[in-house]
Amino acid sequence: MDCLAGVAHAPATAILRRPVLYTTSRRDRNGGLKLRAKIVEENDPLLQSAIDSASLRFRETHRPKPLFVDPYAGCFVPPNAQMDMMQCSHHYCVATKFIDDKLLRTVNHIDGLKQVVLLTDGMDTRPYRLSWPSSTIIFNVSPERVFKRAAEKLQGVGAKIPRSCLSLHVPLESSDIQKSLRAKGFNGNQPSIWAMQGLPLMTLASFEDILLTVSGLAMKGCFFLGELPAWLAETEIGTKTSARTWLEKLFMNNEFRVDMICFDEVARSLGKELAPGRYKNILFSAEQLRFSDDQMKLGRKEFLRAEEEGDEEGFEEL
Repeated sequence: MDCLAGVAHAPATAILRRPVLYTTSRRDRNGGLKLRAKIVEENDPLLQSAIDSASLRFRETHRPKPLFVDPYAGCFVPPNAQMDMMQCSHHYCVATKFIDDKLLRTVNHIDGLKQVVLLTDGMDTRPYRLSWPSSTIIFNVSPERVFKRAAEKLQGVGAKIPRSCLSLHVPLESSDIQKSLRAKGFNGNQPSIWAMQGLPLMTLASFEDILLTVSGLAMKGCFFLGELPAWLAETEIGTKTSARTWLEKLFMNNEFRVDMICFDEVARSLGKELAPGRYKNILFSAEQLRFSDDQMKLGRKEFLRAEEEGDEEGFEEL
């Protein structure tokens, strides 16, 4: 079956609207009127999108035979949320399971891999619900206001990072995400794995910036996987060939080898049937083909040191 069956373009304007504000007022001690602006959550597209995804995880968790269990998704979901009694699995949940399994399989089988970078909507619970190996450092790149709200909710239900692991937040709004990751302790001379799901992207250029960041920081051979909004494709993706060609060109321009993952195949491997309807994302898994910037710097230092040592030996012989 075609890997793109059911894939639809999501509108690029979906996250371009500014959150709607309303004001509340109260009198200060001197009788003056103070106005305070608050975000109307229903009209904050970033927050609402993150809640929608959490709702899907909540529903999946409470199915008879769930693909995964997210014990914390419920703290983000409105109390009147309806349960999904469908027998089929939502594309998002199949993608979540694929990403979960790839992350854990990779960190448990590559020596020295202690750095995980999650590019998310701010309500990703993977730092809390997955069984990370000891000493894993999880960098969460996501919208700051959504992350702060999520952190409060998670703290309220007693969610904790696995013992001896560390979770660090990097605001998506940072002017230089690569610099911010380095400031938090990311080391481009150490293995890492990168996963993206739910990260708000407004333009193709914004995703190319993410690719550039990953390409500069990830060591050769490291993996980058996740979901990519289908509307980023510059060509019509009505056929598998056009979408796959576009994806391969986009990633190869940043020195990644990429595979477009078929949702149907993943669902079948899990013994599940996909829910009917169109889906807005492409599932991918990519491998870094170049050395990271830190590896390149270290290589140059080693080369210069070898040259200097060679010059000194030659001078002593003379």
